[in-house]
Amino acid sequence: MAKSDIIHIIGGGLAGSEAAWQAAEAGVKVVLHEMRPVRGTDAHQTDGLAELVCSNSFRSDDKDQNAVGLLHEEMRRCGSLIMRMADANALPAGGALAVDRDAFSAAVTAAIEGHANITIDRAEVEGLPPAEWDNVIIATGPLTSPALAAGIQSLTGEDALAFFDAIAPIVHKDSVDMDIVWAQSRYDKVGPSGNGADYLNCPMDQDQYNAFVDALLGADLHEFKDWEKVPYFDGCLPIEVMAERGRETLRHGPMKPVGLTNPRNPTVKAYAIVQLRQDNALGTLWNMVGFQTKMRYGIQAEIFRMIPGLQNAQFARLGGLHRNTFLNSPKVLGPDLKLKADPRIRFAGQVTGVEGYVESASIGLVAGRLAAAEARGEVMATPPVTTALGALIGHITGGHIEGEAYSGARSFQPMNVNFGLFPEVKVVKPEGVKWKGNDKVIAKRRAITGRALVDIGDWA
Repeated sequence: MAKSDIIHIIGGGLAGSEAAWQAAEAGVKVVLHEMRPVRGTDAHQTDGLAELVCSNSFRSDDKDQNAVGLLHEEMRRCGSLIMRMADANALPAGGALAVDRDAFSAAVTAAIEGHANITIDRAEVEGLPPAEWDNVIIATGPLTSPALAAGIQSLTGEDALAFFDAIAPIVHKDSVDMDIVWAQSRYDKVGPSGNGADYLNCPMDQDQYNAFVDALLGADLHEFKDWEKVPYFDGCLPIEVMAERGRETLRHGPMKPVGLTNPRNPTVKAYAIVQLRQDNALGTLWNMVGFQTKMRYGIQAEIFRMIPGLQNAQFARLGGLHRNTFLNSPKVLGPDLKLKADPRIRFAGQVTGVEGYVESASIGLVAGRLAAAEARGEVMATPPVTTALGALIGHITGGHIEGEAYSGARSFQPMNVNFGLFPEVKVVKPEGVKWKGNDKVIAKRRAITGRALVDIGDWA
């Protein structure tokens, strides 16, 4: 069968719209399949493309000191439709980029409808894409239809597609107080990819533990809509639910202190221990083992900073338990976002394991460009890992690690863009200058963003 020069994109959210625009601007014909209004979802209210179903904020627009602001700027330099329409419909929001949600969606819809290379098909794609579609992008987001989800699972296996997130908080390692915390695996166990010091351990005495449990029991919880509600499984109970089952429950669960010895005070055993486990290959991000939670974000940071060693913790993401549909992308996707089990299909957007409007659209941007290059008979590289676009691609396709400590269970979880996903950059203090406060952090972030904006140039 001759190769088609048409790209089929399933899903008209931010990722699908951006993918369609990028491919069409590259001169390739696109069919964008959006099932609304023929079939609605529990979250959408309109039939507009790129509808914002939650907040109207794209978060910080600071390209020098904020990772999402950097992503904004990289996308602008890549001709992003989503960013152009966000800028055109911006509302006052201080240093953030917020938009008029209705005007934004209407503008994206008009641009897509008006593009000569794009056809919109308002019908549901039931199950896997037809065999004759040989260049496909699936960008269906967290509310993927049951028929399509079942088709994806038939290709990837039951464990490759999740219908909820049980997310533990993730901490930037450079914000952990290593004068309190020590590295050690329980019973000094050395796995095939470990060295016996694979966890960071935060010790608590009895008073600290009881104060922590009291804070958990009194915390405000996130309230879910009916469609967001998810089941509890014994392996992913929220920590506050464990605390409700008895004051000592956490000490016999994720906070058990056995098999660990504090080298700074070896004769005194901790009453409880919170463990952090490396979460990315760079070693810059560490997750709090077993700390999935329903607590509201504001109170989470306050309570988790009660843990010795985390008093100054900076979080790459906070914990949660939400209804979601996302791939175990490091397992099932190649570095070009193609499904290993069916390489005619790429994935984009939130279903790949990114969080946030801009992150979703950015994966659509990359997928659209890669698919367009393929349609033209060309090969295109993904963005450099030193860029925000490349860092996100790296996270979802290969940056996450799963060692023996995971006991074979999937542990990949969705994430926003953050500086912990970027390769380290060395910052040299100018001679004679004394850094104060956050000066080093500011310099490091400026070095990362400066490098990224140089490196995105050639790819863009």
